[in-house]
Amino acid sequence: MTYFGLSGNDVRGGARKLLGGAETAEALQVADEVLVLVFARSVWSRLAEPGDRIAGVVINELGAVRVLDELVAGTSSSGLLSLMGDGAREELAASGRDGRRQPATADYLGAACERWRPRLISAEALRACDTAALLAASILVPELDGWPARVNDLGDHSPIALWSRGRVPSALLGASLSMVGSRASTGYGEHATVELASGVAARGLAVVSGGAYGIDGTAHRSALFSHGSTVAVLAGGIDRLYPSGHVSLFDRILADGLIVSEMPPGFSPTRWRFLQRNRIIAALGNATLVCEAGSRSGSLNTAGHAASMGRPLGAVPGPITSASSAGCHKLLREYDAVCVTTVDEAVELAGIAPASGVVPMHDAISGHLLRVTDALRPRKSQTLAEIAAATGLSPGDTRTAVAELELMGRARCDEEGWRSIASRAR
Repeated sequence: MTYFGLSGNDVRGGARKLLGGAETAEALQVADEVLVLVFARSVWSRLAEPGDRIAGVVINELGAVRVLDELVAGTSSSGLLSLMGDGAREELAASGRDGRRQPATADYLGAACERWRPRLISAEALRACDTAALLAASILVPELDGWPARVNDLGDHSPIALWSRGRVPSALLGASLSMVGSRASTGYGEHATVELASGVAARGLAVVSGGAYGIDGTAHRSALFSHGSTVAVLAGGIDRLYPSGHVSLFDRILADGLIVSEMPPGFSPTRWRFLQRNRIIAALGNATLVCEAGSRSGSLNTAGHAASMGRPLGAVPGPITSASSAGCHKLLREYDAVCVTTVDEAVELAGIAPASGVVPMHDAISGHLLRVTDALRPRKSQTLAEIAAATGLSPGDTRTAVAELELMGRARCDEEGWRSIASRAR
């Protein structure tokens, strides 16, 4: 039997790779129809750009397998439209420039099909499965366990599938806080993020962010330093770890957290995908906290998605003289964001009852320790001079930091220099 122009063996084999390999699929007792569904959703993640509302409506109405079958068979847009019920047709209605909804037409659906069909390349779909297997990656779909149900609040804009890499898939399912902010962060913003991210991670919440420079990276590092979970949501494929300057950070996230993306392997991050990625960051968290943002920061886009879903939104106030906090102040003033200044307030924002008593805020954690921790590698020793150059710290501060990390059991010195010690197993 063939599916989507491919042999059944190719489709089932590809799907097994996406679920973690043949042994995993067999252990899960995955039926053939489920394997076909998984493969179909992986193909759809190639065809439709993130947030494609039309794809969401059609797939929700007819199912990923049937719509893909019709698309491969060359079914006309009018034929596809005839398969849909009145409710789905209403959902397909487009908004005109005057804001009024227009009836869905075959031409309207046809334009979407014209976007999707050029990406219907079976060899590339199978190659994505092979790449996922090489990366020890897997795919999450709404119909199977492991899917983060919170993203369903995005409605027709929900992701068709999520590609994931990492050793802590449960990080997507428990309580979490999305923490975002400017790439061009200040010392104040980084300090606030270190305190809040390390604190909420110590309380058991996963920290969700975008893996970018500035506040995002600081949030991820702080969660990892606290032996907590963190999730990085990427704008490109899971084989395109971007930005490249965070390669060592991404390695640590893969070891102690999770990296996810809507895009399959091979797809590059683009400005459009960065903006759409923000809605996933907002949807994965119980709440969203903007730690530092200027008036034009992309993190305000994430805040907008959180607000549109009715999720709690918080902002960290900054100096009134700082343009780097103008975006946070705008959220507080105009969007009813909650003012967050302590770990208890951040945890409360996420809907978790504050812990009784005072929980210390990671006494030993500091910006210097985070920088050095991020620079150290488990399999390659580095001299103090190399570490200082990588972190931008003075030789004296570098020496103090590695000594503290050695006392904490996080680093060790050998004949060639310093290297990291893996964090404790979960």
